[in-house]
Amino acid sequence: MTKLTHLIGILKDKASQSKAALLSKRVTLSLLRATSHDCSAPPTSKHLAMLMSSGDGPRATASAAVEVLMDRLQGTNNAAVALKCLIAVHYIIRHGSFILQDQLSVYPYSGGRNYLNLSHFRHTTDPTTWQLSSWVRWFAQHTEQLLCASRILGFFLGTSTDKENREDRASGLDNGDLLTEFESLVALIEGLCKRPEPNGNLLVEEIVKLARGDWGVVQAEVRVRLSEFKVRFGGFKFGEAVELVCCLKRLEQCEEKMLAMMDEARDLTLWDMVTLVKDMTEIEVYREESKLRRDTPKLRFSESDRFSGRVLNSRHFLLFPSGRLL
Repeated sequence: MTKLTHLIGILKDKASQSKAALLSKRVTLSLLRATSHDCSAPPTSKHLAMLMSSGDGPRATASAAVEVLMDRLQGTNNAAVALKCLIAVHYIIRHGSFILQDQLSVYPYSGGRNYLNLSHFRHTTDPTTWQLSSWVRWFAQHTEQLLCASRILGFFLGTSTDKENREDRASGLDNGDLLTEFESLVALIEGLCKRPEPNGNLLVEEIVKLARGDWGVVQAEVRVRLSEFKVRFGGFKFGEAVELVCCLKRLEQCEEKMLAMMDEARDLTLWDMVTLVKDMTEIEVYREESKLRRDTPKLRFSESDRFSGRVLNSRHFLLFPSGRLL
């Protein structure tokens, strides 16, 4: 980043913060401090905590805080500001109050504008901002997928720490709901595999750290569902078993990438479990398929039927100019 661009960013931050202070806008001031133009460092825990506290209170206060955050995210063309806004969104997902989380969850789902759709984000001032832009696009997509998965699960990922409660909850789901949850977790892992390569930037390193934390949470939820699938072996309908095999194959395809990206992914017991459940389910699919073939009545045709079929095949018709077929 050029010195002039860096200086302009500092001046913008100072001017915006001074204006917010004069107008006594606590939420805006906290947000500006947490999402400065400095691309060399992530927001501090202190500034993120201040931003969270500014949204504490009744639903209207929380709604205003989330709205200000999303407006800043969508209104900026600066990669550092966008990444820090996304870090703040991620912080709400993992550590925010229930009311803040509730207000955040409606944004991609309420039928209105998707504030996390930054697939076309570009900041091309210099090589640094160009690289950061790819992280903006990826982290926005990851954060959106995190919200979508949390909505499907019925709780925000990372907020449920009791393994026994997670297992009890999974055991109470029907096969269809369990498969839907599992597919959302697989999609989240597939998104993690698309993470750009780190470049040593401290802001990027913070995002890598957050992604590793998400992987730890997601793989724990995956384990719970894999264990439940093993318990239910033999109780799936044919279509459910096929869907499960497809999800497990998608997950298997993530193994190599996850092992290369995440030290925490090197626990091979998870991947062994994925392969085991996939093999078990494939056997069930084969059995159900064989059963369907046995139970399907075979249609018998006489020689005259087969002859008629050959003669009346459309390839053997002759088309006359009148349009008649012979």
